[in-house]
Amino acid sequence: MKYLICTLLSVGLLLAANPTSGQGVELFNGKNLDGFYTFLTSKGTDQDPDRVFSVHDGMMHVSGTEYGYFATKQEYENYHLTVEFKWGEATHPPREGKARDSGVLYHFVGPDKVWPKSIEFQMIEGGTGDIILVDGAALTRGGESKVKGRFDRYEKGPWKDAAGYRDPVREVEKPRGEWNTLELIADGDKVKYLVNGILVNEGTGASPAKGKLLFQSEGAEVFFRSIRIRPLK
Repeated sequence: MKYLICTLLSVGLLLAANPTSGQGVELFNGKNLDGFYTFLTSKGTDQDPDRVFSVHDGMMHVSGTEYGYFATKQEYENYHLTVEFKWGEATHPPREGKARDSGVLYHFVGPDKVWPKSIEFQMIEGGTGDIILVDGAALTRGGESKVKGRFDRYEKGPWKDAAGYRDPVREVEKPRGEWNTLELIADGDKVKYLVNGILVNEGTGASPAKGKLLFQSEGAEVFFRSIRIRPLK
């Protein structure tokens, strides 16, 4: 109970220190890919004959059968991003039978490729909330600076690359099939991650500090139903 109260207080102070303006904008309209484009390793931009990315029942359905992403056409900076996702059932080569894996890559700059320069809000069973630095992006946490690799989420336990894996120490993700809420606060070169209302990671000196947003297809079936962005005051 003490830990829960401290967590709620820290989240409240965090949001108070990063006030947002207005109600924000729902980037995904639940009907089609307006405002986004797709990229697949073998087919390039907006070529998706196998429907790796499809919209139905108000959700974005990512099959995970091929590596790639759907990405915003617009760049963003200084924002509070909220994303709702849940895992599906299927896993596919080269990650068949392994922990379901995806992610939100933000501050994406440069040409389309797998994977472009960006910072990742990792989505993976047993490790959602890790920070991954992609293709030369940089960040500092607790005095440690990196231009590659990852910063594990706070209080992360041992991890196994196995489908259905759950952190035995501190799992912040809901059971598979239930909706999870990710929040990214990008305030200049400072970033903070929340998973289901729990602060799980943060850093400073983010480089790049602005860019597009992309949502991965990385061998696992995953659904998104809300992608909302609010500018910071």
